[in-house]
Amino acid sequence: MLRLNDIVERVQAARPGGDIELIHKAYVFTAKVHHGQLRQSGEPYLIHPLNVAFILAEWNLDEETVATGLLHDTVEDTVATVDEIRDLFGDTVAQMVDGVSKISRVVISDVADQKAESLRKMILAMGKDLRVVLVKLADRLHNMRTIGHLARDKQVAVARETQEIYNPIASRLGMSRVKMELEDRCFEVLHPEDYRELVRLADERKRDRESHVRSVVELLEKKLSESGVEATVKGRSKHIAGVFQKMARQGIDFDHVYDFIAFRIIAKSVRECYEALGIVHSLWKPVPGRFKDYVAMPKANLYQSLHTTVFGPNAELMEIQIRTEEMHALAEYGVAAHWKYKEGRPVVGKGDQMFLWLRQILELQQDMKDPREFLNTVKVELFPEEVYVFTPRGDVKELPQGATTIDFAYAVHTEVGNHCVGAKVNGKMVPLKTALKNGDVVEIVTHPAHRPSKDWLKVAKTSRALNKIRAFVRQEQQERSLALGRQILERELRKYSLSLNKVLKTKEFEETLQESRLKSADDYCVSLGYGKMSLLPLLRRLIPPEQLQEKVKDSRLGALIRRVTAKKPSAVIVKGMDDIFIRLGNCCHPVPGDPIVGFITRGRGVTIHAKDCPKALENDPARAIEVAWEAGTKAAHPVKLKVVCADKPGLLADISRTITASDVDIRRAVVLTTRDKRAICNFEVSVNDAQHLATLIKSVEKLKNVFSVERGKG
Repeated sequence: MLRLNDIVERVQAARPGGDIELIHKAYVFTAKVHHGQLRQSGEPYLIHPLNVAFILAEWNLDEETVATGLLHDTVEDTVATVDEIRDLFGDTVAQMVDGVSKISRVVISDVADQKAESLRKMILAMGKDLRVVLVKLADRLHNMRTIGHLARDKQVAVARETQEIYNPIASRLGMSRVKMELEDRCFEVLHPEDYRELVRLADERKRDRESHVRSVVELLEKKLSESGVEATVKGRSKHIAGVFQKMARQGIDFDHVYDFIAFRIIAKSVRECYEALGIVHSLWKPVPGRFKDYVAMPKANLYQSLHTTVFGPNAELMEIQIRTEEMHALAEYGVAAHWKYKEGRPVVGKGDQMFLWLRQILELQQDMKDPREFLNTVKVELFPEEVYVFTPRGDVKELPQGATTIDFAYAVHTEVGNHCVGAKVNGKMVPLKTALKNGDVVEIVTHPAHRPSKDWLKVAKTSRALNKIRAFVRQEQQERSLALGRQILERELRKYSLSLNKVLKTKEFEETLQESRLKSADDYCVSLGYGKMSLLPLLRRLIPPEQLQEKVKDSRLGALIRRVTAKKPSAVIVKGMDDIFIRLGNCCHPVPGDPIVGFITRGRGVTIHAKDCPKALENDPARAIEVAWEAGTKAAHPVKLKVVCADKPGLLADISRTITASDVDIRRAVVLTTRDKRAICNFEVSVNDAQHLATLIKSVEKLKNVFSVERGKG
């Protein structure tokens, strides 16, 4: 069992003369407040914070961070408070503990919203002190190491969250060792049979290849030494999840993963790295197109290394990475090693390129009220594949793969994006939807009178561009609705010989505002223009009943209301409205149990979207209206399912049988095969609710040679 002394010894080895008393004090406090608590395994809860602190010590982090590792669950899971932590351990530790703690004590009805809001809190805390996310990663790493004690459905949920959020964060922070372990552990949970089979095959090949690896290492060491290059050479196996991803991506089996063993040369200087590269290429012929120089052009997370693939002994493909010792430390531990080299810099600096993505998230979140929208933004920003493009002046802009010229325009400046009318890529005019490639030189053409179009939301890929376009479109829609609302109000009041300006100053109008929970006349007119507000409550206060009834009877507005209203689907309830026309969005096909949101559309009633539907995020939030699924709904709902699997005989029949065995009807099925021996199966099925769909997805995922199952869009 891990002991406190193990942690202290590790900290002292990395930081002689450190404040060990702080760690002792944190241990005593943690042991006291967690006393009597047990983990799912039945072990004392104290084992978890001890392991988190030890992981942080292994990463050579300072005493405050290690103490935070010991204390990280005290505020969330015990009676301890942030103020108590601050009094005992100081402001810095208290801020970090608060940043790591989930907001479980804040009442948020939707679990997904609560997770998204917790992530927002962690990201904001990262902006003040990056060590917060290191503690969170250590926490998640130990939880994944001990995940076997949880129920199966909980294991899957935690693994998926880790895969979507924490793996990319580790990648963005350059912590490849942590990322690879998290990926392997997620893979073990989500694909247990494939994991066990690959481990068995990898162990067999490793035993068979030991002599091959030894001979390659000895040959490289000899040639490097003869050339006067001081370096160490190591051979390593690819991690299991990485092998699986390559097999799925290329549609190959394990026997065709030729570069399963990779070699690494650690040199003393950058000059010697390039000398080592020359020696490697003199020994073996390089594979065209497989050389990458991340030393001259580092990745966004500061990763630097020379990558080359060669035809090694017996013409087998062999990957070789060449880097310095400092580059190696940064590649393995990323920001944690960065911390060691850049001692005492807890705040994100403006000039620190390693954290450019974090600064962008911090800027964007200020305009976001919806936690789901923020979660989607983070996922986009953490997407690990990047392209590097240039401005005409030679400045490098890093964008996610698939980014367009519109994304580039907004990366340069918001005003450049807002007034963009065209783009030149490598000197040629191209459409704004053109996807950019590595090395493209992009020039944006602007016009002061031009404005963003809502259609751009279908083209843009980066969260920065999407949020800037949404903000502009929303503002424009709000201005139009304000003008329309004033026009409607003025026209209706004129029928009763009332002045708009006088009515706005009456106590009746003030009472209507209070009843509607609106702050101003402009807010009232905007709601009226959107179609969210009825004039009747105000008119009833201002007009005698007999006069009002007579006017309403003759009003064309009544005819319009009768035309657009109809019996609503029994599945959905709209708060505050009866007999309004409702339709389910064709883009997301929400089913009972999905978190949903409704949007008012003039002349078409209310459209229901899933909360995380991209179309919902494109809508103006001012049009949103509260909706809910009616209890006890059992009607069948259409939903699309996308299954990616190996192109093997009989597999489609197995998938179809599994679907029908789950008491699900298949309405339609379309199967496409790819050149890399994969099959993409698109099904349209009927399910009762979200739980029914989740059970179906789990059943299909268990089938051998099924790579992924996801709910289809559109």
